[in-house]
Amino acid sequence: MLSLGRKHNRDRMTPLEAELAPRGRGVSRLHRQPVWRSAGRLADLPQWAGSAAALGFLTLTIGYGIVIGGHGRVVSDALLSAAGFGIEAVKLSGQREINEFQILEALEIHEGTSLALFDADGALERLNQMAWVKNASVMKFYPNTLQIKIEERVPYALWQRGDLVSIVNESGDVITDEVDGRYANLLLVVNHGAQRRAEEINSALEKVPALRPRVRAAFLVSDRRWDLQLENGISISLPQNNIDAALADLMKMDEESGLLARDIVAIDMRLGDRVTVRLSDEAAEQRKIMTGGRKRSGKKEQDT
Repeated sequence: MLSLGRKHNRDRMTPLEAELAPRGRGVSRLHRQPVWRSAGRLADLPQWAGSAAALGFLTLTIGYGIVIGGHGRVVSDALLSAAGFGIEAVKLSGQREINEFQILEALEIHEGTSLALFDADGALERLNQMAWVKNASVMKFYPNTLQIKIEERVPYALWQRGDLVSIVNESGDVITDEVDGRYANLLLVVNHGAQRRAEEINSALEKVPALRPRVRAAFLVSDRRWDLQLENGISISLPQNNIDAALADLMKMDEESGLLARDIVAIDMRLGDRVTVRLSDEAAEQRKIMTGGRKRSGKKEQDT
């Protein structure tokens, strides 16, 4: 009876005892609800999932470090180059005055540079900033070829002002101040403004091909007319107008009397009705002795 009574009392707990009793007491573990329901889902993942997650995390960490360190472009270039998209050939055309090294230097192609990430616009801008380049084009041909076409400015004359000599185009625009022996055949025009009128004197000299190779320089005087300096030191003063006629007369006199080979220092053709020739000091002294100081006169005055 005692035992039954005790059992009866145990099954009928007082309200205080029920409140103090631990929750879940007497409930079978098989019927309890899992605290972390996701644990069951993780158990269904394949065995390699953990390794893949670790590898992915490592990859993201390395990628973040590369980007923060500023090496993203280098790594991307290397990967694309390894995949067959590296720049392996550069085809150049149109260049004459510019050497290939200067063009490649402007392109800024380094080892491992990929064609896909190559900055064609930046390269084009750098090419167009070169002194000799009039126009340029940069084209990509996948998977690994870069094509560069250059249109150069045409050297027309040399322009000297003071001690500075520049190469100019036909319009008188300066191309470069780097002048060497390759441009010795260009006409040298001297003084300010001469570069804009170089085409004028060049065209006149082209009409007297026998004289052009003998001209060392053309000086623009008072922005009005030209003086020619020949390679033998003779100075020729041309008129402001009718340059073609004056040069034609000069060459006719040279053919008839060998005027430009004489011992003279200057020929003045500014006056339309006469030509004045100034002898060298030695030639003048000898002439004075031979003529007794007499002078010759005429429409075409030549002190020879």
